[in-house]
Amino acid sequence: MAGTARRSWQVERKGIDWVGETERHGRPAGLFWPWTAANFSFFTVAYGVFVVGLGLNPWQGALAVAVGLAVSYPVVGLVARAGTRGGAPTMTLSRAAFGHHGNKLPTFFVYLSLVGWETVSVTLGALATRTILERISPGLGATPMLVLGFLVTAALVMLIAIYGYDVILRVQKWITIAVAAAVAGYFVIIIPDLDFTGGTEAGGVALVIGGVSLVIANGIGWTPGGADYSRYTTGSPKSVIWWTTIGGASAPAVLMLFGVLLTAGKPDLAAAAAIDPIGAFAVTLPTWFLIPFLLATMLSVIAGAVFNLYSSGLNLLALGLRTPRWAAVAIDGVLMVIGGAYLLFFAQSFLAPVQSFLIVIGVVTASWSAIFVTDMFLHRRDGYSKDALYDPSGHYGAVNPAGVVSIVVAIVVGLGLVTSQDENIRAILGYLLTEGAKAGSVGASNIGVVVAFVTGAALYGLLSTTLLRPRRRSG
Repeated sequence: MAGTARRSWQVERKGIDWVGETERHGRPAGLFWPWTAANFSFFTVAYGVFVVGLGLNPWQGALAVAVGLAVSYPVVGLVARAGTRGGAPTMTLSRAAFGHHGNKLPTFFVYLSLVGWETVSVTLGALATRTILERISPGLGATPMLVLGFLVTAALVMLIAIYGYDVILRVQKWITIAVAAAVAGYFVIIIPDLDFTGGTEAGGVALVIGGVSLVIANGIGWTPGGADYSRYTTGSPKSVIWWTTIGGASAPAVLMLFGVLLTAGKPDLAAAAAIDPIGAFAVTLPTWFLIPFLLATMLSVIAGAVFNLYSSGLNLLALGLRTPRWAAVAIDGVLMVIGGAYLLFFAQSFLAPVQSFLIVIGVVTASWSAIFVTDMFLHRRDGYSKDALYDPSGHYGAVNPAGVVSIVVAIVVGLGLVTSQDENIRAILGYLLTEGAKAGSVGASNIGVVVAFVTGAALYGLLSTTLLRPRRRSG
């Protein structure tokens, strides 16, 4: 135990290197904590608000949440299973499906998504801090305090991510417990004040599909981190799938459904959440609960940002950057601060760019994850070759045409079937839809996320078993 404690508070030295059997020390059940902490945020409550905001009634919103989570998080669990078998981070294992250099295309897109997610997290923390401090004392939430809250949050995120795997798992466990207690208190305070007497009209089937797609985009967005946290784990691969799926989906299930209830009971909440998704939930809280709420909010956004910053550092190494892992994390941290500054001080609305980001990244990660999982089932039954993962001349090759062609086609098709509320992004999306379809329920459905997943899986399955067969592991 003493050795474990010492190891837990040391900076992780391993980057994307292979983790041998003797270096593995985690248990599958331990994966529950980082996956739960990463999603145990009041922003996840806002997700329920966003889903209903598409034009759904509460029952439809609840259905969209349930279906979206049931579809997406088992995929995250399957990717985590690959980590226990392959002993390497997710986007390093992905070289088997795309080739050593061909894999840089999806790795770059996934890297952008992770930097985007961590940026959103720290930005939410700063916005929430401003709102809550303003409630405590008018004028306290002025711009200097907003900047200070943002920088402190970003610094803590970078510090924990630089320490690495063992420290992250230890910290995330206690963050989960602390935030769970605060969320339970929030429920007790808010639920009695909800008013469900007003009715809401049901949306069409296309809008329900849009809600499902939005939730799937959230879940699929976590797949690139699947193997990053399981590669140190020993034990049953099925247990790894189970604990990753349950840890990832349990918090969103509770919090998103609560967001649906909040929107039904407080219809004006959706408009407030579009400006400040977390701080809006503090408006009706009693003053005595504001400090616990602020602390819980800060802990939750730190947990989510740490999770993504750790993975983005590994992705930067997988792209070919030759630097220690901690330095890659520091570089990503700087990008996180720059992106957060844009969202805080230059973006006209928080909701539009964030929803657009989620949909676009949802298409990309859905395409990649479909190919990764299909490759795992079809061609990696014997596991992954350690030498081939790190050698462009190995039997995974420099480029796997089946993987590269499949992801490009899937992304092009997917982006052509989604729309955006952000005028800066709207023009480059939905090019496969007519103007009438864009403005109607088909455009609102953002079906491109689901279509991208199906297209990527089907095309790779076809090409990799017929015209463009990749090599299996030879030992």
